[in-house]
Amino acid sequence: MTGDSHVWAKRLLVLGAGPAQLGLLEAARQRELYVIAADREPGAPGFPLADRRALISAEDESALERLASAEEIDGVIAPGIDWSVAIAARIAGKLGLPHPLSVESAQLAVSKLRQRERFAEAGLPFARYAVATRGEEAAAAAAELGFPLVVKAPDRQGQRGLALARGGDELGPAVERALAASRSGLCIIEQLEPGREATVIGFSLDGHYHALAVTDRRSSSLPAFGVSLEHSWPSSLGEAELERTIEIAGRAVASLGIEQGPSYVQVIVGEHGPQLVELAARLGGGHDAELIEAALGIELNGLALAAALGETIDPEALVSRQLVGGACTRFLIAPEGELIAVQGVAEAGALEGVKRVRLYREPGYVLTPFRSRSDRAGSLLVLGPDREHAVERAREAADLIRFEVADSSASG
Repeated sequence: MTGDSHVWAKRLLVLGAGPAQLGLLEAARQRELYVIAADREPGAPGFPLADRRALISAEDESALERLASAEEIDGVIAPGIDWSVAIAARIAGKLGLPHPLSVESAQLAVSKLRQRERFAEAGLPFARYAVATRGEEAAAAAAELGFPLVVKAPDRQGQRGLALARGGDELGPAVERALAASRSGLCIIEQLEPGREATVIGFSLDGHYHALAVTDRRSSSLPAFGVSLEHSWPSSLGEAELERTIEIAGRAVASLGIEQGPSYVQVIVGEHGPQLVELAARLGGGHDAELIEAALGIELNGLALAAALGETIDPEALVSRQLVGGACTRFLIAPEGELIAVQGVAEAGALEGVKRVRLYREPGYVLTPFRSRSDRAGSLLVLGPDREHAVERAREAADLIRFEVADSSASG
């Protein structure tokens, strides 16, 4: 789409142009929308997919509102970024634009604390927790709850402000980290529930919740505690566990008043059954929509775009057309240092079942130690006749890819 055709295209403001937004930005380009992407990083990998780049943080609400008004947009969306979900809803409300979420639901969705309050009112299961504003309160909570504990900021994502405290010596630093990241001056301290991690990827249409898929989630240990390393489908949960997990996810979405648009519910399935971890009223940041499309033929990115623009959605678009028996998204982790080159991409892409290799960073980018999801260097989408084959193929492909970095310890 070039030239004067932009005059006739619907104009969409996308909050964020990082790895989590790549799939939606590609879908917007395929639809020939005029896309304004806002991100504070000049080298954001999604910028080449946009018609206009705006070097504005996806959390700078006043600047984003001015941009939205000046660009006379038809819709605004925040895929892959929690806090910006509420910003998008408020901007849409102020400008009289369609939006899948009410401002109230969006604001509930971006607060882990307010989520838990609604979950409790709905009688939903989740880990015991306490709220603290200082170390003394945290110590009292730890004495009641017992270690290990997860400490987190209630209004951050992507492992920012998230830590694991396995004993009293780790609790103080974990609380300091969470409070430093917190917007509200609060931190949540909750019991770490042992069990298998699962993600329910869903979409709500006219108040009806559709669970599109449940994936197994494999996450990192310390020092990148909680960062997703792999999503695989279909879930390995037993039939009863799967039904209960989907039921809980649907009730969680309803408890926040979400009636339209995508959602992403994380669950831990342990000895006492599924328990909620958290909910995001957006597309998942781990290329979930692309996995859904490749495995089930449901164009989730396109559905999210339609919801953001207030378009009518045919319920048939949510019906699964299972295309493969298994699928896996695996993330690539690179060593620390300045990126020189990436080897093995073509070889990995040529393996059976490998549908896509994504690299997030260009040569010259300085890779930092792996601590959060923003430190991941790329991803693979791999298909197979079943989950086990897809996961194994993804591991084989990942082993072929080598990130060459300059030795950060070398002296001049």
